Amino acid sequence: MRIVRYYQPDVRRTPALNGCAYSPWAGLETEIDRLFSSTLNEFAAPAGNQFAVDLYEDKDNAYVRAELPGVSREDIHVELVDGYLSLSAKRKVATESGEQTYSLNRSISVPDSLQADKVAAAYENGVLTVTLPKREESKPRKISVAVN
Repeated sequence: MRIVRYYQPDVRRTPALNGCAYSPWAGLETEIDRLFSSTLNEFAAPAGNQFAVDLYEDKDNAYVRAELPGVSREDIHVELVDGYLSLSAKRKVATESGEQTYSLNRSISVPDSLQADKVAAAYENGVLTVTLPKREESKPRKISVAVN
């Protein structure tokens, strides 16, 4: 999740409109510029060596899903060390001058409520799915309410 800092819009003094000293649209242009610049900077900046991941969970497991098209299974490495899940992959691309290799890396902080010894990873059709099972004590339990 990305947090965008909101700034109070600029209040510009404009000529009187219908007897009002301030325009109701004052600062709108500045706010629109700020919105587009903060949003589009992510798309304009080079992606670097990170890739997008989806994180979701159900009552038994947490999942990390990454789309890695064009990467062979042998070039994917998954490690869980000191509370961080590290995903790395190498993509080989054929160019006119030969073959070029790109390294992709991503580290994700995982909670202690997961069973590190039972982590499983599967790669199918360009999608890597890492399954992180939850410990029994961290799973939600239904508690019945007794009537006195």
